Amino acid sequence: MTACGDRVPPDTARPAAGPPAPGPPSAPAAPSARVLLASLLPAVAVGVLASLLFVGVSEAAELLQGVLWKNLPDALGVGRYSVLWMMVMLTATGVAVGLVVWRVPGHAGPDPATLGLDAPVLPPRVLPGLVLATALMLAGGPSLGPENPIIAVNVGLAFWLGSRFLPRAPGAIWPVLAESATIGALFGTPVAAALVISEALAGRGAKGRLWDSLFAPLAAAAVGALTTTLVAHPTFDLHLPPFGGPHWGDLLASLVVASLAAVLGMAAVHAFPFVHGAFRRLRHPMLMLPAGGVVLGLLGALGGHLTLFKGLDEVGELARDPDGWTAGQFLTMAVVKLAALLVAASSGFRGGRIFPAVFVGASFGLAAHQLVPAVDPSLGVACGVLGMLLAVTRQGWVSLFTAAVLVDSPAILALLCFASLPAWLLVTGRPQMQLHDDGSPVV
Repeated sequence: MTACGDRVPPDTARPAAGPPAPGPPSAPAAPSARVLLASLLPAVAVGVLASLLFVGVSEAAELLQGVLWKNLPDALGVGRYSVLWMMVMLTATGVAVGLVVWRVPGHAGPDPATLGLDAPVLPPRVLPGLVLATALMLAGGPSLGPENPIIAVNVGLAFWLGSRFLPRAPGAIWPVLAESATIGALFGTPVAAALVISEALAGRGAKGRLWDSLFAPLAAAAVGALTTTLVAHPTFDLHLPPFGGPHWGDLLASLVVASLAAVLGMAAVHAFPFVHGAFRRLRHPMLMLPAGGVVLGLLGALGGHLTLFKGLDEVGELARDPDGWTAGQFLTMAVVKLAALLVAASSGFRGGRIFPAVFVGASFGLAAHQLVPAVDPSLGVACGVLGMLLAVTRQGWVSLFTAAVLVDSPAILALLCFASLPAWLLVTGRPQMQLHDDGSPVV
């Protein structure tokens, strides 16, 4: 202590008490088990709804496809996949979808070239036209899959119904549940949805416990996948010859095939805004879509009937006989299918790009097997699909998962992980196969 009257030197005086120094930000509080449990009922409801809508649209499209491509040409005495019938059907499909886009309320949603798997919430009046345009596209033969428009429809429907019947639930939960449920239904497993959602959460810088964030989406995806499995019995396994085990040559083959497939996919990605701009100069859907149908008919005549439709059934046909075509034929089908995907996505057909990209990658991988017989066909298909999907979707987890489930062989997973590294370096930071509203590519 100092004597009375003494002063403490300024350099030794203690600072006046003030607010404590800010510490590191605390993690957000984890939701309670009761909160997570309460999210199960909406997740189950959305999962069932999303699956049934996907299965219903797919089944209706398959029935219509049978009428258009089997019953009708047989009745008219025309070859089912003759050049004449492909030209007629694809042009007519362009006219039919163009009428829906032009005249049906909502115009079947926004330009599909601007949409990815993360769909916007569309108003209810848009959804019937989008469903109709998607079903006509699937039945008519353009090279697109159902994923993007079905996700968009389920997101809009889930948001509308959820806001009406559970108004206290946060509105942001419905798009996440609908996307997860639809991806689970599309792939027949909730794992794909969990990977997509976790990748999206990481991209948004989400904080907190991952499994708390995934609890409700994973439940919705599991219900969607289970419902689809019980109702439609889908399968992705191509039943290719079993992959015996990795060798040094397999490692080199996986790196080369995946990288070359990514380069081929990026060629289409870079061409996308130019092809899209060419069709947009036609301005009217009744010009753009029929013109797209004509070009698709010509491409079908060049590549054959296996290059039509979304491509999943056609991949199975290729896989049943990996040595049934020459390397040149496989490569021709890959290039024609990629061009058809580019034209269909640019001219206004409502559809997604994952399933046709799977066909392109599988054809490319089988071409590699024919060129170099030492390349195992299962490895070629898996690595071709991996590289192509990385380029087209820029979804790393989905690309790995899809490539792996096509070939039922755990031994191939390590090679796929290695193969993804150079392929990812080729595609990351470059334009994506998705456009902004002004036509510029998303990067």
